[in-house]
Amino acid sequence: MGSFSWQYDETQQVGVDYTKISEVEVYDKRMSKLRDIRQETDNIIKLLNIGLKDTIIEFGAATGEFACAAAQHCKRVIAVDVSANMLEYAKKKSKEKGIGNIDFFHGGFLTYRHSGELADMVITQLALHHLPDFWKQVALKRIFKMLKEGGTLYIKDTVYSFDTDNYRQFFEKWISETRISAGEELAWDVETAIRNEFST
Repeated sequence: MGSFSWQYDETQQVGVDYTKISEVEVYDKRMSKLRDIRQETDNIIKLLNIGLKDTIIEFGAATGEFACAAAQHCKRVIAVDVSANMLEYAKKKSKEKGIGNIDFFHGGFLTYRHSGELADMVITQLALHHLPDFWKQVALKRIFKMLKEGGTLYIKDTVYSFDTDNYRQFFEKWISETRISAGEELAWDVETAIRNEFST
């Protein structure tokens, strides 16, 4: 799929600007206030039974935490992200850890062009919500073509599952709880996500 003037620009920055290296450098620390990324990663590796023959594509690789961990259990990881600075940081991290079976690609769900062997698994965490719903459908169809027959797609993302009559209370509570547990900056991130991103 080529890039057309009418295609959604998945490189648009919403909220935190990850074109700034200063933001990339604090990403892991910031996320650790909300999530136990190491435990989440271990859980995914076990759940999917990732093995030494597997080729994995990760969309939204960010700083490479999952890619680096998964690479120690599989044949190859293809780490894809729309932020060039995130990818550079992830490359540096993998090099420091002595990991050599990760290939890094600057792109996203709509622009990454897969070639070679089809993947056993495609994994994406907290990235698909950056696409409007129509473009999510396009992305999922593209991913299907990248997977071997019987391959696995693992998606972890924000999905709204509350009574929409109570959306104000839900969002206010979410923002307030984030402010208390993780600080003002991450509460602002949640507000921005609610307002500008495309969670389903």
